[in-house]
Amino acid sequence: MTASEVLMEGVVFGESPRWHDGRVWFSDWGANRVIALGTDGSHEVVATVPSFPMCIDFLPDGRLLVVDSAQRRLLRRESDGSLVTHAHLAEISKKPWNDIVVDDRGNAYVNTIGFDFPGGEFAPGLVVLVTPDGHVRQVADDLAFPNGMAIVPDGRTLVVAESYANRLTAYDIGLDGGLSNRRVWAETPGDHPDGICLDAEGAIWYADVGNQHCVRVREGGEVMDTVDLDRGAFACTLSRGEDPHLYVVGQNWGGPEPAQPSGLVVAFPAPAPGAGKP
Repeated sequence: MTASEVLMEGVVFGESPRWHDGRVWFSDWGANRVIALGTDGSHEVVATVPSFPMCIDFLPDGRLLVVDSAQRRLLRRESDGSLVTHAHLAEISKKPWNDIVVDDRGNAYVNTIGFDFPGGEFAPGLVVLVTPDGHVRQVADDLAFPNGMAIVPDGRTLVVAESYANRLTAYDIGLDGGLSNRRVWAETPGDHPDGICLDAEGAIWYADVGNQHCVRVREGGEVMDTVDLDRGAFACTLSRGEDPHLYVVGQNWGGPEPAQPSGLVVAFPAPAPGAGKP
């Protein structure tokens, strides 16, 4: 791949990038805000949520959903910019809620890692289904730090990154939104996949914090491409249409607290555009 381009610096803790309406939307967890970033580097703050984590995705009508982990709820941004409660999550788990992906029917899949992080004793995580009317039910469990999630273009398969198991795990999606037929989509030996995204050739890109890279893999685990960062890669998303690019949010992690925010958004030319959800 050719050289990368830094689109934005000064991010406190960037996560959960999503391609939407020709821009990269992402959460700056450290600044409690959601940012829409143009490919020319222009950006605007579209929501402020005092939470950590606060992953995002979009309903089919374009309204933004935000995981408010601190309050164990899912928020919805209305057309006037106001935030309302879309669903309550606390009855399922009071541990930190993490990533989200929404299907074409408006069903949202949200996961919780299952333990307090950092510092808590490990416990397995789970996934819930949130229907468009806000009903919540558990649809998967026993996941080793569930992180990024993606839905294939036909809407029949959900893939979850299990960071502590070094793998991508797939489920069939039922007509009622339930998950079944759990299986390994790809092993990622030596890597701890975080945020993920699908491309139009059926491959998945995953970000890895500790190894400071993003990797493109086929189902079964064949590695096709790798892009390197000089800091932890937390999550990634792909543009749609012509001239595809991979957008990665990264920052320093695990060392002394930097004097200035180390987060940034980087763009890499990609071999195929994004597909599926998110």
